[in-house]
Amino acid sequence: MSDYDIVIIGSGPAAISAAITAKIRKKNILVLGQKDLSPKVAKSHTIHNYPGLPEIDGPGLAKAFWDHLDNLGIEITDAHANMIYDMGDFLAVQSGQNMYQTDTVILATGVVSEKHFKGEDEHLGKGVSYCATCDAALYPGKTAVVIAHDPKEEAEADFLAEYAKKVYYIPMYEGEVHVKDSIEVLHTTPLDIVGEDKVEALETEDGHLEVDGIFILRESVAPDHLIKGIEMDNNHVKVDRNMATNIKGLFACGDVTGTPYQYVKAAGEGNVAALSAVTYIDTKKRGETV
Repeated sequence: MSDYDIVIIGSGPAAISAAITAKIRKKNILVLGQKDLSPKVAKSHTIHNYPGLPEIDGPGLAKAFWDHLDNLGIEITDAHANMIYDMGDFLAVQSGQNMYQTDTVILATGVVSEKHFKGEDEHLGKGVSYCATCDAALYPGKTAVVIAHDPKEEAEADFLAEYAKKVYYIPMYEGEVHVKDSIEVLHTTPLDIVGEDKVEALETEDGHLEVDGIFILRESVAPDHLIKGIEMDNNHVKVDRNMATNIKGLFACGDVTGTPYQYVKAAGEGNVAALSAVTYIDTKKRGETV
């Protein structure tokens, strides 16, 4: 039996819409996102085309979202997904040290805008990882570097330092860094991940670091890195009119599926994705082919 009926990845308008619909349909859901929902929404000025909320601003829309979530008892788990595994009869979602078994997943991550580093794709799974707490135990007596895009990743670096002999920390954000004294903080720009069969070094604008592992911690992982075999259309997830991907039980909605990048479009797709996931689950429970 799965831990959840639906795991929703994201906390923008598409994810919120999906969560509301799934909750109303009495499904057991887990929402992996951010406690402040969507920074993009919160920073928006006047929004003119959201039905029923003429000329609302970003903070006002965010509050309306929270009020609706609170009214239905929907919580946001402040975490992000590192990997999704297609297990055939179910999907498994890895988030840090947690692994969740679910019948369906709805991807509502938005567009991952950060460009990949040179050598990142070639070394994924060969020394490049997107989760320090997941793989820290593989680095006893070894050297690793954490490239972090958010201050909350400092905790992951601290955890890694409990295992690795040496940890470098490269913050890709402004502000003070608060990590263990044993961690060496480098204010530099990563350029190239090098190595033949596995990671051997990281080239930066300030020099060469010999390392055994590189942890790249972004807010969202690109869909084709999040789950193997997903069909893409350029940098967007390819879906049908039901928001279904080519992988059974996996749906996608919002900006991750393509333009236009508008809140009202995202919310509509979130509703469709949730209804499709509900239909998929109910069909599966009846023992029918899905």
